[in-house]
Amino acid sequence: LQAFVETADGTNLLAGYKRAANILKKENWPASPCHPGLDPGSRFTAAEDSGMPDQVRHDEISSGISLSYTPEPAEAALIQALATAEPLADTAIAAEDFTAAMQALATLRAPIDDFFEKVTVNDADAAKRNARLGLLAQFRAAVHKVADFGRIEG
Repeated sequence: LQAFVETADGTNLLAGYKRAANILKKENWPASPCHPGLDPGSRFTAAEDSGMPDQVRHDEISSGISLSYTPEPAEAALIQALATAEPLADTAIAAEDFTAAMQALATLRAPIDDFFEKVTVNDADAAKRNARLGLLAQFRAAVHKVADFGRIEG
């Protein structure tokens, strides 16, 4: 992990992680990518959890359901990059090959940088905002499967 974080990909992925984590923290987004007590793919509303009205959950984005809007190109690229990198990282983690897991996550560097450069996370449209926050939560969760980047200084 230390060797990876010292590379350009590691440094930039860490920066992207910290930016995503800070946005999620500011928005009081839950640490868990899925709301406890709900079945995968389900939705919940303000009546079910007043803290996150009509939130699009992590498993909805990663499962490929259609959004209520057309994602911006950088947003779509991050969705696709996560759909590719997460299974590779999961397979590597299962095999206890953490170097390969970090290499899979390294592929997220450019898409997360592009996402932050070109996409407004806190869009005025609630559906876009919630989907984008959910996407950042998915990114954070993918990184946490390998290591808690929040504990890395720098």
